[in-house]
Amino acid sequence: MGQKKRLFVWIFVLLLAAVSISGGIFYSGNRPGKGPEGHKPLKFGATYMTMNNPYFSALNESIREVVESNGDILITRDPAQDQKRQNAQIQEMLDEGVAGIFVNPVDWEEITPALQACHEAQVPVFNVDTDVKEPKYVATVIQSDNYQAGVQCARDMMAKRDSARIVIMNHYNIRSTIQRVQGFLDTIEGHPAYQVVEEKSTTSELEVAMEVMKQILDTDLKFDVVLGGNDPTALGALAALQMCHVEDRVMIYGIDGSPDSKAMIQQGYMEGTSAQRPIRMGRISAQAAYNYLEGKKIKKNITVEVTLITRDNLDEFDVDGWQ
Repeated sequence: MGQKKRLFVWIFVLLLAAVSISGGIFYSGNRPGKGPEGHKPLKFGATYMTMNNPYFSALNESIREVVESNGDILITRDPAQDQKRQNAQIQEMLDEGVAGIFVNPVDWEEITPALQACHEAQVPVFNVDTDVKEPKYVATVIQSDNYQAGVQCARDMMAKRDSARIVIMNHYNIRSTIQRVQGFLDTIEGHPAYQVVEEKSTTSELEVAMEVMKQILDTDLKFDVVLGGNDPTALGALAALQMCHVEDRVMIYGIDGSPDSKAMIQQGYMEGTSAQRPIRMGRISAQAAYNYLEGKKIKKNITVEVTLITRDNLDEFDVDGWQ
C-alpha cells in the first residue's frame, strides 16, 4: 500500500472514530478515588463543547487524574455542540450537588444563563480553553495564548513564502479560534502579497471541515495556504484536498499540537501546528479549583504558552502524545 493510500486509510479511520463518539454520549470518570480514609469525596462536573475532538479528551483526562488523586469524583458530559444541552447539563450538575464545574462553552455568549445559575447557587465555575462573554460569573479563565498561536502560524508562512492566497476555516461562536485568526490577520496586515481569499465557518470538527473544504474546492478557487482554527479543522481540510489530489500544492496549518497533526507534519502533509498543552492546562485548572475551594487567592486569568511545531523542531516533541 502506497504512502498516500495509507494516509487515506488513516483519515478514514480517524473520521469513523470521530463520528462514533459524537452526539449526546456522556463520559464519566466517576470511579472512587483513593483519598485518605474517612474523606467524603467531592463531586466536580465538566462539560466541553464536544468530545468529538481528542484535545478535549486529553484535557479532561488530565483534570480527572488530579481530581481522583485527591479521592474525589469528576462527572463529564458532552453537549455535542448544542448550547441548550450544555446549559441543561450544567443545571443537572448543580442539582447533583457538585463542588465546582469545569466549563468549555459551546457558545461564549449563550452560556450566560447557566453561568448565572452557578453564581446564584454559589458553585464556582472554572472556565477552560476558551473564555465566556461574562467572566464575572467564573472564578478563573485558563486558556492558551490563542492570539500568539495565530501569530506563529503567520510568521512561519511568511518566512517560507513570498506570497500566498489563504483560506481560513474558523469557528465563529468560539472566542479561542477567533483570537487565533485575529493573531494571524494582524501579522499579515500591511503585506498585500498575503491575501485571504476565503473565510469559512466550521464547528471545529474534522468531518465538518472536510465537507466545507469540499465546497470550497467545488468553486475552483485558487489558494495555496489553509489556516485551520484547530487541528481537526486542518485535518478535515487535508482529507478533502487528498480526495481531489491537490494536497501537494497547499500549505496547511493547524492549532493544537495533536498527535495526528504531528504525524501529518512528519509525513510532509501539514506544514505546522501551534501546540497547545491540554495536559498542563488540565493540571493547572484542577489545582486552581482546589486552591479556590480552600480559600486561596487565584489569578482571574491564567495563560498557557503555545509553541509552533514544524518539521524543523518535531523531534523535540512526543509525536504520539499531547503536551
